[in-house]
Amino acid sequence: MAETMMLGDRLRVARKTRRLSAAQLAQKVAVSPSYIQKLESGARKASPSLTLALSKALHFGVEVLTGQPYYGEPEAEDRVHAVVPELRRIMLCYDTPDELEIAPRSLPVLASEIDQIAALRRDARYAPMGPLLAPIITELTHVALGAQGDEQRKAYWHLARAYRAVNSLAHKLGHHDLSNTALERVRWAAERSGDPLMQVTASYLVTGAMLRQGAYSSARRKLLGLRQELERIQPERAYTRDALAVDGALLLKLAVLESRENNAEASSSYLREAEAVAGMAGNRDSLAYETSFGPTNIRIHEVHTLIDMGDTDQAIARLNEWGAATGGEWMPPATTMGERSSHHFIDVSSAKLATGDRSGAFADLQRARKVAPNHVRFHPSARETAAALLRLETHPSNELAGFASWTGVTTI
Repeated sequence: MAETMMLGDRLRVARKTRRLSAAQLAQKVAVSPSYIQKLESGARKASPSLTLALSKALHFGVEVLTGQPYYGEPEAEDRVHAVVPELRRIMLCYDTPDELEIAPRSLPVLASEIDQIAALRRDARYAPMGPLLAPIITELTHVALGAQGDEQRKAYWHLARAYRAVNSLAHKLGHHDLSNTALERVRWAAERSGDPLMQVTASYLVTGAMLRQGAYSSARRKLLGLRQELERIQPERAYTRDALAVDGALLLKLAVLESRENNAEASSSYLREAEAVAGMAGNRDSLAYETSFGPTNIRIHEVHTLIDMGDTDQAIARLNEWGAATGGEWMPPATTMGERSSHHFIDVSSAKLATGDRSGAFADLQRARKVAPNHVRFHPSARETAAALLRLETHPSNELAGFASWTGVTTI
């Protein structure tokens, strides 16, 4: 079977397309020429921030290096990409929806279905969620356009949640143009919902897209502005629990942003401030406005920021420190939403691979698959780690080969 192209292969092709030597590209992204060579050979993995820096230096979209969206055998199994063309059409016709053959269902019924979709989104169950989106968005739009007063505002509030699910699906599958369009629709619906916290949440989601495009200064200004807006709409900082959760999410995004720019002190400062906010909210994990915040997510972000800055040893040490009482490394509680847990395990797997712990790296990939298989199958870092493990093993186990094949990674 032919070998699958991975990031290193695509990087080499992109570099040669731009007629750059390894030394010239290395100079542009402030790494050594030997590091570029290791990336291209698959001996080293690029962090998300380095992948973005490489794509910007080469004047390619980051998806050129990551190879997204992924099709092949994974798509043949669950056809998760099949809903994308219809969602593109729905996003385009957002204010002129398809005519309905029968009247739309009542808002409480539609809201209940959105609750189910939101649960699927949080657990990264994209295959069952995808087909539900276009019909529910069409019905909700008819209700929103035809209603008045409080019912209309509620319809737009739930419509913002539906568009958020489209954004998650599109982003995770690598359809970044659709993801960005969905974000604009979230903002459109949030503005009409009459809920200031929903409007802040919509803008918070946009900053995530900014980070993925490397627009760090713009994202920073926007996040800091959103925190000021929260202060304005919550008089005398008498924050509700929902507002605290949204503020905490903004702080965690700021921590990630600073880690992307290798500002360790600033990143740590935001994490400590997030801990204080979590304390004011009773140190409980929350899903307010479908934004995960609390002690668990703070730890997940702390590990993520350390890994993002290349401090993999410290990230592993922190996990062992937190898990010392139970005699193992810390892991998110079973109640943590699947997308968050799987993201954590994918991060830790990458860190363990960097420290030479191949068996630990594979074990974490398997943990990620167990809690959110759709997320893992289409995640660039999970695929890169699986490919690296496959290449490093002279005689890979059937289990590893099967896992790699499941993600669409194959080798000779």
